[in-house]
Amino acid sequence: MTSAMTRVILFDAAGTLIRVRGSVGAAYSSIAAAHGVEVPPADLETAFGDAFGKMPPLCFPGRSAAELPALERGWWKTLVREVFRQQEFPDFDAYFDELFAYFAEPLSWELFFDVRSTLDQLRDRGLRLGIVSNFDGRLTRICEGLGLLPYFEVVVMSARAGFAKPDPRIFLATLEALGEAPADALHIGDSEKEDVRGARDAGLQALLIDRSGGAPQPHGIRDLRRIVDHL
Repeated sequence: MTSAMTRVILFDAAGTLIRVRGSVGAAYSSIAAAHGVEVPPADLETAFGDAFGKMPPLCFPGRSAAELPALERGWWKTLVREVFRQQEFPDFDAYFDELFAYFAEPLSWELFFDVRSTLDQLRDRGLRLGIVSNFDGRLTRICEGLGLLPYFEVVVMSARAGFAKPDPRIFLATLEALGEAPADALHIGDSEKEDVRGARDAGLQALLIDRSGGAPQPHGIRDLRRIVDHL
């Protein structure tokens, strides 16, 4: 059970509140086909996971706000080049531009089934809500298009904050923006390392959301609506 003093609920974004409509592999594959490169979606899904796991954190400490959009694009461009390291594009830059724009569109994403009702319940209880995500500046537009922004007082993205989960500083920066203490906050996400351990290292409570149907964990839930049971 979480503390009776819980005042703030923080959420991860991708994999917790939102997911890619269809799949990453399908999007990469269909757009690549339009640029003359044919690769099965399943192969690209695997390649994306491998490449993503090798990338450095999506954050740029010490860089100015004016530099961040280009740095974000560069980070993703490096990843996408790795995904397609065995393929040659007639014009890779054109492909990447279209791909990057595709994932900025809210229609390329969807809410998980349990999100809106959970946020309604938490808001009705007077809890303060925020997002802490290892994402870039596109997240604000995505959340706005999916109708999420009215629920959240802050949306903190690693690429703009200068810290990426599991670094405790991204959680502490979020709580500082809210004027709240770590002991009064609960974070929910789908990564044991980034969300649960990261939040706990910062002094927050944490829950793991795992909708896969696997064995439940002591600090895990399978449906976001179960958060209410922990309050």
